[in-house]
Amino acid sequence: MAAHDRTSATERTQFRDIVAERKEALGLGYQRLAARCIDPESGEQVVKSSWLHRVVTGEPVEPPTYEMLRGMEAGLGVAPGVLQDAASAQFFGVEKVFSETAEAQAFLEDADRLTAQQREAIRALMRSLSSGD
Repeated sequence: MAAHDRTSATERTQFRDIVAERKEALGLGYQRLAARCIDPESGEQVVKSSWLHRVVTGEPVEPPTYEMLRGMEAGLGVAPGVLQDAASAQFFGVEKVFSETAEAQAFLEDADRLTAQQREAIRALMRSLSSGD
């Protein structure tokens, strides 16, 4: 775990992990990242840099609203459904059942062991295969 990680081994970090990984991948500070989080419906910035900082460093925060998730889609480049599932898991302990088949579940579990860059490469490949390109 990173030096700034203050969570216990049993604490859920799904949402925090996405925010931290995307922040790093985009090479942005908290202020610039927050400035990108614009809700497409209202046109307003929906998260503050201090909230993002607390999320990433594991400090207590209020769960994000759906408006915040929509804005974070723009800021992080992650679909709101993915953010919603991660927030539900981290803040409310809700686990989404992704598939009824053991093969698909094993695939998802294997994906958790990949780096963010490796997962993105797999996603790109899957999109390419499913679109017939």
